[in-house]
Amino acid sequence: LCVDLSLQLFAIFAFATCGGYSGQLRVSVDCMEKASSNLSIGIDFGYPFRLHQVAFEAPMCEAMRRERVFLAGDYSSSAEFFVTIAVFSFLYSLVATVAYIFFLNKYRENSQRPLIDFVVTVVFSFMWLVSSSAWAKALSDVKVATDPDEVQLLIPACKDPTNRCGSVLGPRWSGLNTSVVKAQISSIGGLCVSF
Repeated sequence: LCVDLSLQLFAIFAFATCGGYSGQLRVSVDCMEKASSNLSIGIDFGYPFRLHQVAFEAPMCEAMRRERVFLAGDYSSSAEFFVTIAVFSFLYSLVATVAYIFFLNKYRENSQRPLIDFVVTVVFSFMWLVSSSAWAKALSDVKVATDPDEVQLLIPACKDPTNRCGSVLGPRWSGLNTSVVKAQISSIGGLCVSF
């Protein structure tokens, strides 16, 4: 029962922090022709981390024109896989908790039920480990793709040495970092308790 309750808490925390994430970064483009400059370009992104669909307007530093620039990368498959496993783990542990509390006698009557519960718990623990590992790698790639110094390289005006580009603000990662750690601890704990 304690394992299922802790799995529920980890699952809720994991899909809430990943599925509800939204971040922002800011870069600046200081053109030689000051009238074209934009010293605070805000770029918003979030779950499911399809960064290649995130666009922002950057000055071209010539003739007061702006250019639409897209971030690089699509990390949605790992993020959605992680959140899906978290949701299904939560639902299974909720059903198992209800069964333990209200139907414990029927649960113990049939020797197959504990075995099925054991197998499903092992499968979910393994899937937690796989999905959190995939998400950890994707999160690392998202951090690189949304690093303000890397985003400046996507802006054509920043390639001209007469213009100056800089980082104003980077995204906050504490919630997503914690979701990966908690999911990995949960999966390893689930596997250890299962055996």
